Amino acid sequence: MPSFNRVLLLGNLTRDPILKHLPSQTQVAEFGLAANRKFRTPQGEDRVDTVFVDCAAFGKTGELIAQYCRKGRSIFVEGRLRYDSWEDKQGAKHSKLSVVVETVQFLGSREGSNQTARPQSKGEPQPKENRRPEPVSVKQDDVPF
Repeated sequence: MPSFNRVLLLGNLTRDPILKHLPSQTQVAEFGLAANRKFRTPQGEDRVDTVFVDCAAFGKTGELIAQYCRKGRSIFVEGRLRYDSWEDKQGAKHSKLSVVVETVQFLGSREGSNQTARPQSKGEPQPKENRRPEPVSVKQDDVPF
C-alpha cells in the first residue's frame, strides 16, 4: 500500500532557533512554529485555532534558519512528519510528532533591519543594507535519518 508523508506549514516562529551539531558534525536548527486557522462557528462567532509544531532543519537549511530567523518571523516550511518515542528515567513512555524541514522560504523582512522607504531615481542602485531580502528557498536531501 503506497503512503505519502508531506507537510506544508506557514506560520511564525515561537522561539529563536537553536543551532546544534550532531555527532556526525551535521548542523540541526530546532525551533517552534505556530500556525493559525481562522473560522466562523455555526453561531457566527469568529474563532482562531492555533497549532504549535516543533520543527528541525538539518545542514545548510538549518544554518540559514538559525542565521536569519528570530522569534515572530514568518516562514513557510515544507517537510515530513517524524514520530519520536522515548522512555524517561521513571519509566514513563512519551511520544511526539515533529516536522523535519526539507525546504524553507523566508517571508517578510528580516527583524531589526533598518529598511526605510525612500524614492529612488532611475538607475540608482538601492544601498545593500536597505535592500529587501529575497525569499530564500533551500532544499535539503541529505537528512541523517
